[in-house]
Amino acid sequence: MKSSNVKKEKRIRRHARIRAKISGTADLPRLSVFKSNKHISVQLIDDQNGQTLASAHSRDVKGKTMMEKAGEVGQLIAEKAKAKKITEVAFDRGGFIYTGNIKTLADGARKGGLHF
Repeated sequence: MKSSNVKKEKRIRRHARIRAKISGTADLPRLSVFKSNKHISVQLIDDQNGQTLASAHSRDVKGKTMMEKAGEVGQLIAEKAKAKKITEVAFDRGGFIYTGNIKTLADGARKGGLHF
């Protein structure tokens, strides 16, 4: 088995453990993060109704580095959440460790006005 597959499977297992504890509602949606090598994306999800309330992607923002784009994506999702009158979210890091781009995205979302 290739090491990249092992790494991906470990992340998926971590995400499953997180998802067993975190679930989104209309009042407290789940802020779900996905990161690839080139991009980062987030969604506000209401798991009870199976709906995505808002989303943001690094393609939609300006920035030179991935770190700059992550912060901008965090602020963009916070603006979209404010437009839908959402201030509290449950943060779902998607099995990724809370450093680097994930932390920068979370800080950008907090700076934009989201609480978690």
